[in-house]
Amino acid sequence: MYRRAFPTLMSAVAIEQDGWAQRAGIDRLLTLACGRTFTVDEKIRTQDWPDVLLERWSDEKRKTPGWVQKPLACDFIAYAYAPAATCVLLPVPALQRAWRQHGRQWIGLYGQRRAQNRGYTTISVPVPRGVLMQAIVEAMFVS
Repeated sequence: MYRRAFPTLMSAVAIEQDGWAQRAGIDRLLTLACGRTFTVDEKIRTQDWPDVLLERWSDEKRKTPGWVQKPLACDFIAYAYAPAATCVLLPVPALQRAWRQHGRQWIGLYGQRRAQNRGYTTISVPVPRGVLMQAIVEAMFVS
């Protein structure tokens, strides 16, 4: 997927060791032929859904912000749909700006989904891909 998205990709190194990079949302470091690097947080869904689950709270009880709200060190979120072998590359600054502009509206329109994890509950908002991508494009225009 990364080679198709970045034709001059030279390397895609997985960041697996726990540390500041992992905690800041970096799962992979991409290096292009020109020397430019990009950092990526990877999310994988095991079913083909028509939406992107935006993690609002990573821990509902503690009100720990999820990845759509918290400061991230990564450039992109690679949001993959495994069965279809497709991936949406979401630019983090525009994604988070779109969330700030539309998040409350999306919660009202699309609701929230709770997922039980190891002793905590994560809350996400299922935003249709087309709606999210349009909002990201609009968030790139600043006046």
